[in-house]
Amino acid sequence: MRTSNHGIGLAAAALVAAVGCGDGSTEPSPTGPTADLSEEIRGANAPFIGSAVSPSLQASGYVEHEYVAQGTATSYRAAAPLTGDGQWTFEPDGAAPYRTRILVRRPASPAAFSGTVAVEWLNVSGGLDADPDFASLHEELLRRGHAWVGVSSQIIGVEGGPVIVVAPGGEGLAGEGLKRIDPERYDSLAHPGDGYAFDIFTQIARALREGGPAMGNLQPQRMLAVGESQSAMALTTYYNGVQPLTRAFDGFLVHSRASVSLPVVGPGEFADLAGGLGGDPVILRTDIDAAVIELQAEGDVVGLLNSVAVRQADSSTFRLWEVAGTAHADAHLVGPLIDLIDCGTAINNGPLHLVAKAALRALDTWVRDGEAPRRAPRLDVTAATPPEMRRNADGIGLGGIRTPPVDVPVDVLSGEAGTKPSILCLLLGSTTPLPAERIADLYSSRNDYEQRYRTSADAVIEAGFVLEDDREALLGFSDPSRIRP
Repeated sequence: MRTSNHGIGLAAAALVAAVGCGDGSTEPSPTGPTADLSEEIRGANAPFIGSAVSPSLQASGYVEHEYVAQGTATSYRAAAPLTGDGQWTFEPDGAAPYRTRILVRRPASPAAFSGTVAVEWLNVSGGLDADPDFASLHEELLRRGHAWVGVSSQIIGVEGGPVIVVAPGGEGLAGEGLKRIDPERYDSLAHPGDGYAFDIFTQIARALREGGPAMGNLQPQRMLAVGESQSAMALTTYYNGVQPLTRAFDGFLVHSRASVSLPVVGPGEFADLAGGLGGDPVILRTDIDAAVIELQAEGDVVGLLNSVAVRQADSSTFRLWEVAGTAHADAHLVGPLIDLIDCGTAINNGPLHLVAKAALRALDTWVRDGEAPRRAPRLDVTAATPPEMRRNADGIGLGGIRTPPVDVPVDVLSGEAGTKPSILCLLLGSTTPLPAERIADLYSSRNDYEQRYRTSADAVIEAGFVLEDDREALLGFSDPSRIRP
C-alpha cells in the first residue's frame, strides 16, 4: 500500500442554507457551529486514502485538495431508549475540540459545478480511511460536475485503533491511523472519539454549504450524505438522531447497511462495529423530510448484515433498492487487488456499482426537483429463521433489481461466499461459471445470447436502475466467447 497518491484499501472489509424535503420544497436549516476549513494540508506525499480505484481527476477537469477541519464538537446522548422505529431523541452531552481532515475533489471550473456536493463518511472497517462510495460513484460524480468530499469522521482513521479485517494491501497500515501513516502531513490532527463524529460531520457539512476556499468559492446548493457498510450504519444513527436536530443534509445514500446502527459512545472511544452487529434492528425513521435511497446488495440482505430485518415500505421520502446477484464488495471495488484474494471461488463480479450510480442520479434529481425515484421489487427470501435467499435451479437469486449478467447468465453471481468463507470472503460473494452444457441449453447461438443480453440491458435502463450513460459499461459484462457461434 502506498502512502502517496492513493493508498490501496478495502472499505468493504467490514461504512447553512436550505434543506430539500423530498417534494422539491425547502425550509431553513437551524444555525449552529461550523468547522474551520481554512487550513490546507500539505506535505511531501499526496493525501492518503485507502482505495483501489484512482481515476484521473485532472483529465476530468477536477482538482483535489486536502484541508484541516477543526472546531469544538458536541457529543450526544439518547433522551429515551432507542426504539426500532428510529424515532430517536438525541440531546447534546459533552464538548471537545477536534482537528480532523477532509479530502475535496471538485470541478476546477465554477461553470462545471452542478451545485451538488456528495459528502462521504469515510469507512474505517479495514482500519484506515477508505472511500468505497467514491470508488463506486466516481464516473457519475465527474460527468455530472458534482463535488465530492471525504470526511475522516471516526477516530480510527485519524488516531488508529482496532481492525475488523486486514484486506490485501493494508498490511502494515491497517489500524495505524493517519498520524502514524504520514506524520509529516497529519501529526497535528486530533480526534476526540466517535461520540463526537456525528457533530463533526454536521459542522463540516455546514461549512461546505457556505462555500469558501475549501470549495474553491463554489456555491453548493445541495448536500448529499453518502456512506457504505460501517459508514452506512453511521448514517443510520445520524439520520435517526441527528438530522432532525440539524437538517444539515438534503438527501442520504445509505449503501449496504446492516440491520443495526453505529453505537453512540463516550469520549475517546471508538464505535465497536463488531460488537454492535448483535444489536437490535432499527429502520430509518419515517417522520422527517430528508430523502433517502437505501441500496442493498444481495449479500447484505441475509447472513452477516441481515438487512432483511429492517426492510421498510417505500414512501414519499424513502426508497429501498435491493440488487440480485451482487455482494457487499466485489471485483470492481477490489480492483487490482483481486489476484491477492483467495476465497476458493472467484469473488463476485456483478454490476452493483452501475446501480449505485443510478441511485445517486435518482437521489440528486429527487432533492433537486422533487421527482421521486422508481420503486424497486424486493429480493425473494424464505420465511425461515434465519431467512435465506430463494434461488432458481442454477442458484441465481430471485426478485430484486435484475441486471443482464443475472437474467442472461453465463455465471452464477451470488452474494454467498466461495468455498473459503473467511470474514473478508463472506463480504465478497462469488462468481461460479455455469457448466458448458448448461450454457448450451440456455442459448441456441452466440447471436441469441447477445440479443437477449441487449434486451435485458434495455429493460433495466428503461426501469431506471442503470443509467443510459452506463449502457456500454453494462454491455461490457457480457461474455459471448462462452457461447458457441
